[in-house]
Amino acid sequence: MKTELSIQDNTWQLYRYPPEKQHTSLQAWDSADEYLINYLQEQQLLSSRSILVLNDDFGALACVLGDAVTSWYSDSKVAQLALQQNWQRNTDIALPFDITNSLGQLPDTANIAIIKLPKNNGFLVEQLIRLRQVLPDGATVITAGKANQIQKSTLALYEKHLGSTHTSLAVKKSRLIFSQVNKQRQSQSKYPVCWDTESPQLTIYNQANVFSGASLDIGARFMMDHLPDCRDKNVLDLGCGNGVLSAAIARHKPNHLYCVDESASAIASASLTLRHNAPDIPVTFFHSNCLEQAAVPALDLIVCNPPFHQQNTITDHIAWQMFSDAQHALRKGGELRIVGNRHLGYHEKLKRLFGGCKVVASNRKFVILSSTKR
Repeated sequence: MKTELSIQDNTWQLYRYPPEKQHTSLQAWDSADEYLINYLQEQQLLSSRSILVLNDDFGALACVLGDAVTSWYSDSKVAQLALQQNWQRNTDIALPFDITNSLGQLPDTANIAIIKLPKNNGFLVEQLIRLRQVLPDGATVITAGKANQIQKSTLALYEKHLGSTHTSLAVKKSRLIFSQVNKQRQSQSKYPVCWDTESPQLTIYNQANVFSGASLDIGARFMMDHLPDCRDKNVLDLGCGNGVLSAAIARHKPNHLYCVDESASAIASASLTLRHNAPDIPVTFFHSNCLEQAAVPALDLIVCNPPFHQQNTITDHIAWQMFSDAQHALRKGGELRIVGNRHLGYHEKLKRLFGGCKVVASNRKFVILSSTKR
């Protein structure tokens, strides 16, 4: 794994999080980060502590920019943990700026904002609107992203929701987007949105950066048709997203429901979903990387629809950590039930961790697997 980022005679040690679980070909920054850092240094924009940083994948931007940062904003618990560890690796001082999750109040003290371009256009629009509200008129917003992600439609979103916009030339397949805040723009946030499922009848809430924002994910739909009896059990929804599985589980009247996700937007969405659909069920929410920051009792059942990517990288380490954490959190005789694409081979991982697994159901695309803690 490449861990040394060198820019203008300075070097930083930077790791993805968690470092021990990453493939050796991966690194904690990309060419878009380097392009943005070099631009800020060349334009001498780091002389005052006035930069708001958004969507910094593993803290590389904040570590390099240091005292110029006034606040750091991310939806991801993993990104926050990576920032904290990378900062400690490179300095002996405490973080000099605030860490804010995606739903926290943006500061009104910054005069420059820098953004790593998110994959989700709804989340991008939400951020542009919020930046327009807190930054002064004419303030500069600079976005870094892969050139193939920056389309005419992307620039149109900046023009509509933020202000005048243009792009740089491409360098190492990355581009910068430059925008000036226009306080006369009038667009408003549409989030959270809500929508209904038919069977069972549920109302689902979504904040901007949550997977499957306006319809039921087909993997979750399949799992909902094959949930075990949850009555009077302590149940955890690991990677809960908008809480659709949790809401279905709540109809079984569990003793206590726990919802865990590394996305702050997901936790906020699940909270709204459970509040609407199951106001009488005891629920506890954890913003956590798998179960690292989640203090849960011995559990009877864990359900999981694991992701197979981290940021823009396909990886299986998240599923591994989810399954391993679940094995530790279950009581003896407790069950882990997962849904996943058939080609991902989760049955091999479950056999290694639990000593076996069984197929609950399968179709052409998905398989539902169950393992019991011995």
